[in-house]
Amino acid sequence: MRIFRTMMVCLTILGVLISCGQQAPATTEPTAAPAGEGAPASNSLKIVASTSWVAAFAKAAGATDITVIAPSSLQHPPDYDPKPSDLAAIADADYVLLAGFEGFAAKMTEAVGADKTKLVTVATENSPEGIHKEVTRLGELFGTVEHAKAYLTAFDSEYATLAADVAKSVGTAKPVVVNQLFVTPFVYMAGLTSAGSYGPMPMAPEDLKKLSDLKPAYVFENAHMPAGQAIVEATGAISVALINFPGDDFELLSVFRTNAETIKKVFGTK
Repeated sequence: MRIFRTMMVCLTILGVLISCGQQAPATTEPTAAPAGEGAPASNSLKIVASTSWVAAFAKAAGATDITVIAPSSLQHPPDYDPKPSDLAAIADADYVLLAGFEGFAAKMTEAVGADKTKLVTVATENSPEGIHKEVTRLGELFGTVEHAKAYLTAFDSEYATLAADVAKSVGTAKPVVVNQLFVTPFVYMAGLTSAGSYGPMPMAPEDLKKLSDLKPAYVFENAHMPAGQAIVEATGAISVALINFPGDDFELLSVFRTNAETIKKVFGTK
């Protein structure tokens, strides 16, 4: 009888556990999650970016829900003057990204409010080294490290192809090139060396003379903030207008593809 009562008590407890949704321990090893699972989903974060350039770094790192303040159609998006409605998305953002040199950076910072932990400054530099550093950092911040690594692997592969193609177009001659500071990475992508640079501040007369005395054959210009025309006029150099800001695809590689085609057209595809 005592044994029977003990069995009934055990059965009663087991019934209560089952009714509460608890299960007995599994007797086999759990199946491994498919690759990519376990890390936060990239689209679980809402990102607000100041410009398409900043957004491109976020996308490369793994973000998918990105709102951009300044229209990419502007020649120089950082000069945009956002309306309150443009800044409304900041209230619901998990992270607010900006480069810091935008004319509306203060408005974005104010819109963030007291929680400045979600405000992130992105170093927008289109050198492979700069891209690796920032995409890796943002991937760690977003919890999308594997996506960031995969992107950088693909970036390195295409960059190598583009650089080789452009260098072939340039040929073995190494003409003197001066450039706007922010497009320096594309001088090196072409296999060339920068003899001197100007900007972002306006050139003083002594700066113009110094660069003109180098007798450049080409001026690699920043299409978003052109300032090298005086050098072109003084030397007869050829102006090569290059971009830094991508379009609405928010794709860093699109910038490299566009600039590669521009350089090839100027130097002549071989």
